[in-house]
Amino acid sequence: MELMYQSFVFGSQVSKVAPITCKLPEEKCKRLRALLGTVKLSLLYKASVHGYKASAFHQRCDRQGPTLLVAYNRSGYIFGGYTSVDYARSGQYVTDQEAFLFSFQGKIPVCIKINSGHFARYDDAGGPNFGQQLYFCYKNQPVVLNHRGSAFSVNTVTMYGNDTQLTECEVYKVKQIPQSSAINKQWRNVLWTANRRAELMGLIRNHKPVMPSVSRARILMIGPVGAGKSSFFNSINSIFMGRITSKAISGSGGTSLTTQFRTYPIVDHHEGKPLPFVLCDTMGLEDQSGAGLDIEDISSILQGHVPDRYKFNPMVPFQHNERRVYTPASLQEKIHCVVYVIDATKISLMSDKLQEKLASIRRKVNLQSIPQIVLMTKIDEACPHVQKDLQSVYVSSYIKSKVQEVSSGLGVPVSCVLPVKNYSQELELELNCDVLLLTALQQMLNFADDYLDDAGRVEHDFL
Repeated sequence: MELMYQSFVFGSQVSKVAPITCKLPEEKCKRLRALLGTVKLSLLYKASVHGYKASAFHQRCDRQGPTLLVAYNRSGYIFGGYTSVDYARSGQYVTDQEAFLFSFQGKIPVCIKINSGHFARYDDAGGPNFGQQLYFCYKNQPVVLNHRGSAFSVNTVTMYGNDTQLTECEVYKVKQIPQSSAINKQWRNVLWTANRRAELMGLIRNHKPVMPSVSRARILMIGPVGAGKSSFFNSINSIFMGRITSKAISGSGGTSLTTQFRTYPIVDHHEGKPLPFVLCDTMGLEDQSGAGLDIEDISSILQGHVPDRYKFNPMVPFQHNERRVYTPASLQEKIHCVVYVIDATKISLMSDKLQEKLASIRRKVNLQSIPQIVLMTKIDEACPHVQKDLQSVYVSSYIKSKVQEVSSGLGVPVSCVLPVKNYSQELELELNCDVLLLTALQQMLNFADDYLDDAGRVEHDFL
């Protein structure tokens, strides 16, 4: 990171003293840079050196272009905000749709996007503020003040632990690095073209499972509440319907909106025929014991014993029909590929209990030799750079770090972690979104074929 030096002029000589060191740890600096795209951060202002006075801040930060403010308090919180519009003491409200606040939750910065960019800042001669709502170095003192406002949805408990006393405040100049000299290279190759979308849709329409006895691949979706399992089905259904649909109940809430085991076949609107796969949706996983999907139900689902529309009871695992227990399900009824759906914005916030549940499920799936994929959703919410341009997903070092984090946490290869964006607020289909979703679905069908091929070999050897 580039650092600022203090210089003093004696006659015709310039003497440089020791550099002003950044308090921001390098690892956290990398995370913040990833949020902003391909950028360079240069330290402009450090309150403990230059003073907490607004005049000192403006002297060093005015007319410097986009800036990132990083604050530290006595409780160890690191938080702050970004603005793409430079400070100028204009006495006017500043419109900035790109402004955001952040707070580190562990190693990962959680972003608070602006609700309305029209009042992102009030550009006066006072200290830095965001939305005339969050003030840093308030009244020339080492404090942060939260004033009621609507520009940002601020929770002061999670953002800075309600500890208003600052131990440091730094401001960095944010300079975009031209793409031609960008360090970040594309780490996966994707063709973002209408021809590629049409090719993927054709491959999926014409897919035939490798086992003649199986007409459709069965793909099981597992994940925490609100991760986007039902939304993935709705998104795939939308693509093949040619319009946005909402057949499965989806949304955000504290508890699972899916209470039944659902098997969702999809009909291709173009040809009016069922597609060669079924997406199986489950109740969401929850932290608490006795809430959400029971882990014991997973084995029953994998083995094909749970019927469509079975209503889950978190307190009581699925009760096998005695006749079904002694009559093994056919290969057609079993699960052929398991997909873990993980919210990219909550990876670092996942509780130990939830991680333990996922690890336990992974062990059960491994015992059945069923291939597994991770679908990483909400990548646009996790990285502002990707939100601006979805094609940046495989250039974003931040998304790459999240993929690696998921891979390490769940114990799956990096190649099995697939970033996607589900349709949520759109009214029309979008090419880049379709390409990511269809690429993920095609990989699921490939993995299901791997399982069926292996099952066929075992069956042949047995006979």
